[in-house]
Amino acid sequence: MRIRDWDQNLKVRLFGEALMNISYWMFFPFLTIYFADAFGKDRAGLLLIFSQIFSVMANLLGGHFADRFGRKRMMVLSAMGQGLSFIAFGFGSTPWLVSPGLGFIAFTVAGVFGAFYWPASQAMVADVVDEKNRSDVFAIFYTSINIAVVIGPLLGAIFYVNYRFQLLLAAGIVCVLLGFILLKWTRETAPLRSYTQNSYPGKWYSILYDQLKDYSLIFKDQVFLMFILAGVLAGQTFMQLDLLIPVYMKDVMSEGQDLVTAAGWNFTVKGEQAFGIVLAENGLLVTLLTVFTTKWMAKYHERNVFILSSVLYALSVVLFSQTHWIWGFIFAMAVYTFGELVSAGLQQSFVSKIAPEQMRGQYFAAASLRYTFSRTIAPIFIPMTVWIGYGWTFFTLAVLALLSAVLYWQMFKLFEK
Repeated sequence: MRIRDWDQNLKVRLFGEALMNISYWMFFPFLTIYFADAFGKDRAGLLLIFSQIFSVMANLLGGHFADRFGRKRMMVLSAMGQGLSFIAFGFGSTPWLVSPGLGFIAFTVAGVFGAFYWPASQAMVADVVDEKNRSDVFAIFYTSINIAVVIGPLLGAIFYVNYRFQLLLAAGIVCVLLGFILLKWTRETAPLRSYTQNSYPGKWYSILYDQLKDYSLIFKDQVFLMFILAGVLAGQTFMQLDLLIPVYMKDVMSEGQDLVTAAGWNFTVKGEQAFGIVLAENGLLVTLLTVFTTKWMAKYHERNVFILSSVLYALSVVLFSQTHWIWGFIFAMAVYTFGELVSAGLQQSFVSKIAPEQMRGQYFAAASLRYTFSRTIAPIFIPMTVWIGYGWTFFTLAVLALLSAVLYWQMFKLFEK
């Protein structure tokens, strides 16, 4: 499906979200290092777990709100909320006010609004794209995110240390502008039978309680439940890209290493710069290969693709743990990225396949709990490096990824009955 044939909502989002993601990735990859330096590894890991608890609650509410109040309304509210949160974070990083505490609170609030945005945005794609083309559309959105992952970290490696306030302020302004763009140039796509302009009659905690009951019904779908559990296990590896890996690379590459040497000239990198390079590598490979890999993997059984992804994640973290060399990290990241790519376009497509139309928002929100729960648990691996060392920490991640492969195998046995 060509982009020119897309619904206008998707065209507007593709452009607006690309700008937002570039500004976001200019500072986001370095935040774990920032919090670890500000609070210490032990405390930073626990604080990041605490912040994600709020995102879990937001996910539980977000899918219901997307179905009840509409995709557009939730996306506009979330984009503007994220923007104001980034601006507040920026003011906590000025020469006049250096406050990691304010930064952490703003980061937490931004995560909540991001959790509201995701299920509405995914459900909107499912609303306006027929099933046979969804994988391609999801893959293109995924590619646009990874274009930002190429450009953002490279710019961030140059400007983040000395211009953190300006980067955060720019990201906040872009998010607010995205909210206005969505408000003006998109339309509502939620099915009329689920969409209403009326507010929910009750307190927020009663809504949360009702949603927990609704999700309990969803999770009685055994195939979907195993999909969530397998995703959470595999996600422990996936989430370390901006948690454990940058901290590890900073520690083991405290001394400069030559990335390129030619004719007496050499380009030397240290931990943060090296991480920016391998993260940009990840984004570049995803940008170039997502659509191709998605079409390639569509030829194979979904079960085998999901299992291959988990095995590659396990292999990649073992490779990371065995090297302190920049080119070793680059190779490990290539394996990691292939593990990410093989299932990237199939994840959302699989959810849309098993979700009833009138509950798409809730199913996508419940599916996003793979990432939210993963991100809630994943920061514990930062203080684990203090308790048991990097080697055993990476080994634990590899075991969890292999366990996810077993769960995917069992999931498809149930699905195909």
